[in-house]
Amino acid sequence: MSDIIQEFNDYRSKMNEKLLADNNKIVKRIFNLDTNAYAPGALDVKTKELLGLVASAVLRCDDCVKYHLETSHKEGVTKEEMMEAMGIATLVGGTIVIPHLRRAYEFWEALEESEN
Repeated sequence: MSDIIQEFNDYRSKMNEKLLADNNKIVKRIFNLDTNAYAPGALDVKTKELLGLVASAVLRCDDCVKYHLETSHKEGVTKEEMMEAMGIATLVGGTIVIPHLRRAYEFWEALEESEN
C-alpha cells in the first residue's frame, strides 16, 4: 500500500480509537450516525460515497476527501466517475477547491497504484 494511503489510514485509526475510548456520548453518536448514513438505502453506497466526496471537497476537508476517495475506490467507482464528481465539486465550491482537487487526484493515483 502506498505510504500516503497507509499514513492516512494509520493516523485515522489511531485517533478514532482515542476519540471513541474517551467515551463521549455525543461523539459516539455522531460516528454512529455517519456510519449508518452511508449504508445502503434508497441510494446505493457508491452514490452516497460520491455525494460525500463532493460535499467534502466543497467544504475543503482533505481528510474527508481521502476517506470518501478510498471508500469510493473500494465500491468500484471509476476514475472518470470520480473526476466528474470532483468537477462538480469544483464548480460548486469555486476555484478555492482546486488545491483539494490536486490532492484528491494524487490520492486517487496512489489508490490505483496500490491495486497493482
